[in-house]
Amino acid sequence: MIVPLMEAAADTCGGKAGALGALLRAGLPVPDGFVLPFAAYLAAVRDLDRREQNATRRGIEARPVHASVIDALGRALGELGDPPVAVRSSASDEDTGRASAAGQYESFLAVHGIGDVTDAVRACWASLFAPRAVGYRRDDRVDPLMAVIVQRHVDAEVSGVMFTPSGPDDVTRIEASWGLGPSVVGGTVTPDAYRVAGDGPVSRTIADKRTRLDRHGTRLVTRDASTHTRNRPALDDATATRLAELGKEIAVLLGGPQDIEWAIAGGRTWILQARPVTAAPPAPAAPAPAVPAPSDGDSAVPAATLTGTPGSHGTVTGVARIVRGPGDFARVRPGDILVCPFTDPAWTPLLRIAGGVVTETGGVLSHAAIVAREQAIPAVLGIANATRRLHDATVITIDGTTGTVTATHA
Repeated sequence: MIVPLMEAAADTCGGKAGALGALLRAGLPVPDGFVLPFAAYLAAVRDLDRREQNATRRGIEARPVHASVIDALGRALGELGDPPVAVRSSASDEDTGRASAAGQYESFLAVHGIGDVTDAVRACWASLFAPRAVGYRRDDRVDPLMAVIVQRHVDAEVSGVMFTPSGPDDVTRIEASWGLGPSVVGGTVTPDAYRVAGDGPVSRTIADKRTRLDRHGTRLVTRDASTHTRNRPALDDATATRLAELGKEIAVLLGGPQDIEWAIAGGRTWILQARPVTAAPPAPAAPAPAVPAPSDGDSAVPAATLTGTPGSHGTVTGVARIVRGPGDFARVRPGDILVCPFTDPAWTPLLRIAGGVVTETGGVLSHAAIVAREQAIPAVLGIANATRRLHDATVITIDGTTGTVTATHA
């Protein structure tokens, strides 16, 4: 019923757990934990018709978790010392070489106690059938399975994502910000960006990191970053170099370029996830002259060309659609270019029909940028106040390779 994380294998526990198990067996710094394997999920849904996706999700959410599973979870949590934990999806179609499923299934941080852990496990199972996950999967005939990882929670002081080199002349790309990782992978903050060359030099672009996410008890709290840290580098060059070296070790162990989530707490680096890179990001654009953001009185008066971070290759011209939240989803038509503060994983079905995407915050290694590259639509990230600087329903051209957005009718 319970598999120690060190013993996890992809065929029984999913690619995410399998990779972490391999790293643990190699002696690399992965938080300890355990896995509820595919078998536990199959037992939980044995009498449900999984072809009816909405009904299956409601059925999983409505029924109590079996007492034997709760007992096994309780014993395993006790062996860990009952700390706050991360409860994370590890689906059979997640973190593969064909598709990342980045952000499509549920994961939870700062979970404590058998009751809340049980609820989080059930939510991970049910997330197989969430609209965003169904929208991400191209083949509706696929019947994926869900394992669930339970690991010690890491109270990160700094966290982020790293892409290891895809070839001998490539660099390690690292994005970093203060606090817990969801603000980086979720695109709600624009992170610092580091490029570490194989022969040692480090180049970096320091962002205005306005917010941070931290654990307070069993809650995750977003707060403003202090004024003296917002524009301070989250990593020094030596730390970026050490991360790059660790990334290369992981890539060799797992057999190819890796997309790695990491965290630093108490001076120690932890690896939280490693998966194959499914689509390489564009090269960084050359620095452009700064364009001042509009004042409140200049709302929706765009500059002719705006410059952000190249997020996904390609050029597209289409109708700008300002999307600030789910209430705007119904206004999006096929081929529209999404212009949004950031993209939440729940927005994935929109990326299946959108011509491109422009965000106000977020980095090139965020979940939204990864999904945009997998869907082969251009993306430009980190254009401050884009939802006010671009007119809704007007024609714009975005170039995801150079990171530019041109308003045709400025």
